[in-house]
Amino acid sequence: MTAADTMNRPDPAQIAEILQGAVDPHVHSGPSIAPRALDHLDLARDLSQAGFAAVVTKDHDYSGVTCAELIRAHNPDLATRVYSGIVLNNVVGGLNPYAVEHTAAMGGKIVWLPTLAAENHLKWEKSSGWQHPASTQKIRPASAVPLADEQGRLRPELLDILDVCASTGLALASGHIHVSETKVVFAEAKRRGVERLIFTHPEDIVGATFDDTLEIANMGAYVEHSLAFFLEGSKFRNRSTEELGAFIDLVGPERTILCSDLGQVGTLTPLQGFRQAVGDCLGLGYGAAAIRSMVAGNAAAVIGLED
Repeated sequence: MTAADTMNRPDPAQIAEILQGAVDPHVHSGPSIAPRALDHLDLARDLSQAGFAAVVTKDHDYSGVTCAELIRAHNPDLATRVYSGIVLNNVVGGLNPYAVEHTAAMGGKIVWLPTLAAENHLKWEKSSGWQHPASTQKIRPASAVPLADEQGRLRPELLDILDVCASTGLALASGHIHVSETKVVFAEAKRRGVERLIFTHPEDIVGATFDDTLEIANMGAYVEHSLAFFLEGSKFRNRSTEELGAFIDLVGPERTILCSDLGQVGTLTPLQGFRQAVGDCLGLGYGAAAIRSMVAGNAAAVIGLED
């Protein structure tokens, strides 16, 4: 190894310092019907040792708010606060305002619009070859959860959910719906007083261009990028480090959230993902303050940790 190679390597101490107070708002720990590499408690212990402030667990099939409450209540020594949310897929009844209200009442932080049950996702599956790891083993395949009626009007249940988000402060994330649907739903959400909006991984599944992404950011949404798609060593990688930089530059670090979207078997752990991502961002030329916004401050703001 040459002296130049050593100088270009990310400094582990600097990476560790930047990650103090970090927040992962989108992570797939278990228990889950799909195989997971670690459970919610193991994740919290892992992130606590690294100084993370909070994590929001996400499962496509259930609201994890009761698990999060148990972990918080019985592990007061953990530095990382564990939260969860709800994804509006078939298992929770799709567009179910009652389930969203319960999630908010139990301290949930995010409601995701349909993912595996999004009409857009089901179309994408057919061309991508991807399939939910458990769909043919334990549960029936997903069926579409439409957001609008045949006349294109947003369904009353969805409007009810937007009102719940507005009144409780839940963040609304776009999930796997198409970018064209995201624009319509987010515009209505804003009209109804929803203040916390998250555009989920424009880099994959949702059909977004750079222009789309910028338009949604200009609506006041944070743009959340899944590190799983960008990191060398991730089995989900389909984008380069340079492309991550282009996405960040598009809306600026002040509107960008980096989440792991990890926790699956056979790939990087969420903590490994964050450490590698911080090193990649340093290599791209971003300063410590900008990176800290993307891995900590922006996520903390959108889930209400600063309230």
